Amino acid sequence: MFQGCGTALITPFQKNGSLDESTLRKLVRRQIEAGIHFLVPCGTTGESPTISLEEHLRVVEIVVAEAKGQVPVLAGAGGYWTDDVIDLIERIGKLGVDGILSVTPYYNRPTQEGLYQHYKALAKCTKLPIVVYSVQGRTGVNVEPATLKRLAAIKNIVGVKEASGNMAQAARIIHELPEDFLVLSGDDSVTIPMMALGGKGVISVVGNQIPGEMANLAEACLNQDFGTARAIQRQYLPLMEMNFIESNPQPVKASMAALGLCKPVWRLPMVPPSEATMARILAVHKQVGL
Repeated sequence: MFQGCGTALITPFQKNGSLDESTLRKLVRRQIEAGIHFLVPCGTTGESPTISLEEHLRVVEIVVAEAKGQVPVLAGAGGYWTDDVIDLIERIGKLGVDGILSVTPYYNRPTQEGLYQHYKALAKCTKLPIVVYSVQGRTGVNVEPATLKRLAAIKNIVGVKEASGNMAQAARIIHELPEDFLVLSGDDSVTIPMMALGGKGVISVVGNQIPGEMANLAEACLNQDFGTARAIQRQYLPLMEMNFIESNPQPVKASMAALGLCKPVWRLPMVPPSEATMARILAVHKQVGL
């Protein structure tokens, strides 16, 4: 269900800072028309730390409504207090999503046993498939392969978004876990090597800008057509890298606004990119042909 390319959707805001529902609907339709394989609302790229519970649920509700069953919806639901995450998952589960993407608890930095017990509790509260999101650079904690192996034995923990930046670890996970356990790249630029190792796709930031191209790249990898995948990567690598020259989602949202796809509005502590970054964004647009 969650193979290929899933876009980690931005959350568009109005100039007054409120949720821009009409733009969100347009962005979802644009993704589906471009051939994206699944959608991931309310993750890091969606500014989930700075949207309220009501807004979180509303974003998911809109994405599910616009998707109309054409593509699966893997909704973000994470946090540092297990009981709070359980409540969020139970609420989201009533909205018709197809799965949950849950980031590791951040700031309190649990041990590997703490991570196991956290995800075990999440799995117990829902029948939905859960994808673990491991991103040590943001959360301060890594989900080690041995812990994922334990979690994979829980029926509805079905995969991991692997964003540790450690390709050796990714290789171990793919090698040591069951073949039906999904390993998804959390970094656009290493999608090809991750999938060459046996990964099944990517949860993509650059998919916001180029959903069709990223869907094609992932499909090519799934079909073992790495020549086609490399050609797409070669053209759009500058865009993939540009999205992280400042904290995500500052660059990608500025890029989307420059393309006329949303308003350039963030919520503090996210701020507009610097003048130098904006110049880089526009130069990369020109370089890659946007």
